Amino acid sequence: MSGLGEAGAALLGRPLRRSAGVAGGDLSQLVRIDLADGDSAIVKSGPAPRSEAAMLRALAGAGVPAPAVLAVDDRLLVLEALPFGQPPSAAWDDLGRVVRRLHETRGEGYGWPEDYAFAEVAIPNAPLADWPDFWAERRLLVHLPQLPAPLARRIEGLCAGLGERLPRRPPAALLHGDLWSGNVLVAGGRVTGLIDPACYHGHGEVDLAMLSLFGSPDSAFCDAYGPLEPGHEERLPLYQLWPALVHLRLFGAGYRGLVEGLLGAARA
Repeated sequence: MSGLGEAGAALLGRPLRRSAGVAGGDLSQLVRIDLADGDSAIVKSGPAPRSEAAMLRALAGAGVPAPAVLAVDDRLLVLEALPFGQPPSAAWDDLGRVVRRLHETRGEGYGWPEDYAFAEVAIPNAPLADWPDFWAERRLLVHLPQLPAPLARRIEGLCAGLGERLPRRPPAALLHGDLWSGNVLVAGGRVTGLIDPACYHGHGEVDLAMLSLFGSPDSAFCDAYGPLEPGHEERLPLYQLWPALVHLRLFGAGYRGLVEGLLGAARA
């Protein structure tokens, strides 16, 4: 950890006073560094720091809170240290406004300029003009070679009918892409930052589905975000299926029940 802190301070070109580990995700290491001049920052290792830096800048460009990128190279990312400490439940209304603002930033199509990955799980993002095709080909069918045959067959059958179940041309909203409670920083009853993005452009309901997969925003979030399109309840398991498959591949058979439950809810 000390080596990561020293590397981050060196990338900033400023003397390090001390560093300490920070609890973070399963796929990266993080340290907080205190610099000799009194400033602080977060240093994060990762497989694609420049890609994450571009996503954080996209979030900030959409007018939503995100840590400023202070420095980046091919090995690590140095970020603004933001205040946090409260759960998202302390700021559901503010989070609703933040996510609505994010989704009001639109792209020209569905996808992202580059592919990326969660560890060994590839996330292809090559643009497609048709949203059901994007969701099928870029988010669901790509998992088939790594899945047990019974699950693979059910997903293949589900994807064959997505054109009748998902909107063809929803607004291409800027998505956070991994919007769960651990990626929302809150302090003082407001959202101070969205972190660890996996951005692309797609149907805004995707972020909402992820946010409700392991928790449930209350009515204050829903009121602040605004009304959803008819049929969103039926689309919910279709959109939750992708993060469930990612968890199955990353963390093992303990998530198979979640995948099977979502397939059942999706009538697949």
